[in-house]
Amino acid sequence: MKEDINIPEVTDVGFAVVREQQNDEWVWNVYMINYKNTKLVNVFVSSKGYGIIDSHKKKTSTINRFLGDVEAKSYRLIEPIMEDVFGLSNEYFLTFYIDGVIYDKKFVFVAESIKEEHLTTIKVIGKRGVLIK
Repeated sequence: MKEDINIPEVTDVGFAVVREQQNDEWVWNVYMINYKNTKLVNVFVSSKGYGIIDSHKKKTSTINRFLGDVEAKSYRLIEPIMEDVFGLSNEYFLTFYIDGVIYDKKFVFVAESIKEEHLTTIKVIGKRGVLIK
């Protein structure tokens, strides 16, 4: 039965969109952050964007990435993100294992949430960005 299925809660992980300077220009990059005291094994991230811009439905391609293991208290670069898609909801679906148990969670930067006024200091990365946990 459905009530017999144990779905473990995902905590102490997050995603951040960080504005960084690269080669004399500013770019935005997406990072996955492991705040846990344990390693995440076989980390997989699927990303896509969707929403409405100028009264038209828009959808980006879905991109899948296998990151391997992500050490405790660390982070991993996922992808650069263009400002053109900030008007869309940008979704990151995370899957990983700890002690042979599978965990997954969807993280969504809602449309227009990636803005300068929403930047906070992300201590693990040591930079400012928009964070969701």
